[in-house]
Amino acid sequence: MASPPIPIAYEAWTSQAIPDWLNKGDNAWQMVSATLVGIQGMPGLVILYGSIVKKKWAVNSAFMALYAFAAVIICWVTWAYKMSFGEKLLPFWGKAGPALEQKFLINRAGLPATPHYYKNGTLETDEVEPYYPMASMVWFQGVFAAIAVVILAGSVLARMSFKAWMLSVPLWLTFSYTVGAFSLWGGGFLFQWGVMDYSGGYVIHVASGIAGFTAAYWVGPRSKKDRERFPPNNVLLTLAGAGLLWMGWAGFNGGDPYSANIDSSMAVLNTNICAATSLLVWTWLDVIYFKKPSVIGAVQGMITGLVCITPAAGLVEGWAAIVMGILSGSLPWFSMMILGKKLILFQIVDDTLSVFHTHAVAGLLGGILTGLLAEPTLSSLFLPVTNSRGGVYGGSGGVQILKQIVGGLFIVGWNILVTSIICFVISFIVPLRMTEEEILIGDDAVHGEEAYALWGDGEKLSIYEDETTHHRRILSGATQVV
Repeated sequence: MASPPIPIAYEAWTSQAIPDWLNKGDNAWQMVSATLVGIQGMPGLVILYGSIVKKKWAVNSAFMALYAFAAVIICWVTWAYKMSFGEKLLPFWGKAGPALEQKFLINRAGLPATPHYYKNGTLETDEVEPYYPMASMVWFQGVFAAIAVVILAGSVLARMSFKAWMLSVPLWLTFSYTVGAFSLWGGGFLFQWGVMDYSGGYVIHVASGIAGFTAAYWVGPRSKKDRERFPPNNVLLTLAGAGLLWMGWAGFNGGDPYSANIDSSMAVLNTNICAATSLLVWTWLDVIYFKKPSVIGAVQGMITGLVCITPAAGLVEGWAAIVMGILSGSLPWFSMMILGKKLILFQIVDDTLSVFHTHAVAGLLGGILTGLLAEPTLSSLFLPVTNSRGGVYGGSGGVQILKQIVGGLFIVGWNILVTSIICFVISFIVPLRMTEEEILIGDDAVHGEEAYALWGDGEKLSIYEDETTHHRRILSGATQVV
């Protein structure tokens, strides 16, 4: 008996939907990776932000993340994608344009500014051209852009005007994020020079950490009462959001080779090794110094490990991932828990979720360690500059550390400058801060909504019987600060 006919859509090279350049495995992995990164932001960080803050700010914090995610996607496909990965306009910027046309999106993906040449003008590495359509590339890079802006929001929660946030999202994406993305990934001057940033340690984490800290300075601090006492309203939901963030990082780092290849496997394994090591080190330090293990501290350690390995994920060996985890669990811990309580700068600037420490410090640390620990064979699988290597492997490795420092300083300087200008401009249109009444009341005043239909913020309910009237009454008292 003859086999039933196979639908033409599933037959290789017999359908217009399956061109000869398409690799179905690569395309499937790229779309899955993009979805995993998207889940990190929505619902991952939406849940984490909504639960790690004081109850009266749960709705506002979650909504700032949700709004940023949606707004970035529309800006991305309208003009920002080509500014980040299109044709070269300036050494640090691509030409703006929409990524919406069918002819553009169904053709093979390619990054036109990425060919790399030797000093004598001969071609060293050709244009980046993955084996899937441009639509997959646009979406994958779009969720990266979205999560960068969501991370930034963590610095200004609990007092930034929502209208000011609505204006700042497209402005920061356009004038800050696209510059870092093109310079390091899209074929810009740092890409051509050979600065290593495997998956966004600089482009996403240093940029959002520095921009968030700068914005926090211009917006001003939370209320005195909120700065003194800001307990999470739901620690278990914080863990749920953190879990989505950790597992989603498989797409974050595993998707950046633009292929389901051996390098993406290395990246995913190294990501989990470093994150686990960092979480353990942070927890041990909490126990040693504060005599108690902290769940929120463990989440912070997890994040610093994930951030630190990001610029190096597919470029280092497993032992190096452990070393990076030890350092990412200790140096950001020291900057947050010791320097953050002593240096006057951190008293003046109110970084709500300590994004500076978990993302800027950890990202810069990871970038510099990449220049030290990048393994030559793994580097050759990914980087445009041949013979790239970390400092411990000799040769050109010493110069690579210098390149990493310069690349990081460019991202830091650009984001301080551009974020300050954006905040200054917005302040002439709408106030950067909420009104004092809104800051006092929180979600109900800002949105007319509350996260929980329960009693007062941070209060414990106690029912007892009055000895004289024998009537039951309700007492409330302050709960322990988490």
